[in-house]
Parts: sequence; C-alpha cells; structure tokens
Amino acid sequence: MKGINWTRKLTSRKFWASTASFVSMMIVAAGGNQSTAEQVTALIMAGASVVAYILAEGLTDAANTSGTLEERQKGE
Repeated sequence: MKGINWTRKLTSRKFWASTASFVSMMIVAAGGNQSTAEQVTALIMAGASVVAYILAEGLTDAANTSGTLEERQKGE
C-alpha cells in the first residue's frame, strides 16, 4: 500500500467539503442546532482555504529554488 500524499489531500476541495459536511451532520445528529452546524462548517472551510494557500505557496517556492544554497550564492 502506498503512502498518503498529504499535500495533495490537504489542498483538495473535495476533502475539505466532505470533512465539513461530516462534521456538520454529526453536530445535527448529536442534537446541535443548524446554526451551530453552519458556523462550524464555515470555520472548517475558512481553515481549509488557509491550509491550501500555505501549502500551495510552499510548493511553488520549493519548485522555484534551483540548485543548492552554495550554487545560488556563487551566482550572486
């Protein structure tokens, strides 16, 4: 079995939408009201946006660095 690609998983809109849906349904099933479920869903999706942005920027920055630190310093 292959390992989970967490970067891809954490930047997936489908993953966050299903997570938010699951949590909100659990709140309602446990006796919480719809308003609370909506607020929690909004928080999860907002957090997902931040996580996806940070990971995407990190991957972009990593892809733009070429060579080792010594090679880059020689080029300056």
